[in-house]
Amino acid sequence: MYALLICQNPDERAFLSLVLQRAGLAVTTAGTLERALDTWQERPADIILITSAGDPLDEARRIRAETSVPLIQLVEGSSEATCAQALELGADLVVARPFGVRLLVAQVKALMRRARNVPLVELPTLSVSGLTLDPSTRSVAVEGLAPRRLTHLEFRLLYDLMIHRAQILSPEVIVERVWGYSGQGDRDLVRGLVSRLRAKVEPEPRNPRYIRTEPGVGYSFDPEETPVP
Repeated sequence: MYALLICQNPDERAFLSLVLQRAGLAVTTAGTLERALDTWQERPADIILITSAGDPLDEARRIRAETSVPLIQLVEGSSEATCAQALELGADLVVARPFGVRLLVAQVKALMRRARNVPLVELPTLSVSGLTLDPSTRSVAVEGLAPRRLTHLEFRLLYDLMIHRAQILSPEVIVERVWGYSGQGDRDLVRGLVSRLRAKVEPEPRNPRYIRTEPGVGYSFDPEETPVP
């Protein structure tokens, strides 16, 4: 399994790499969050550890807009309220300096044990109104066109919408089911993910056929049926 370590300080980056390796993880590193997000699609990981260089709340929000993998934030002098908000925004663990190496290794191992999900290959292929979602390859094909790969978040959103066809899912429900944490739904977070997914599955994203918006309520998968000639 792979860990992505985001840390600006090269000495601390080397030290934390050893900590993650002690937890049994292979480690890739990035100096900044911007760099990590730019290369995420090419180099995804199973867990992220970030040493906060700015606002930990903004960092948690930006990471959760891209992925739902376990997230550890290492912070300096943050208040209890800030740490609690970071957890509400999707961080799985917030660690304040100074910290114990043995405890951090144990916490990383515990997060990885709890992060086990149902393998995608065990989920059934879904096909509705010309759209086919293949969990084994995490790809979607629309009306005979070449399949397109989806990110983990895009796949989770589309799968959940499809298995609840014609049901309206609120942003709060989507955040809980796609990102895996409960609390106040972030409408901008959900709106951005829906927009990226529509760009891959909708023939006309501005006039969506599959993913409907119910203003002020949420989203549904309720495709228009193609008339039979």
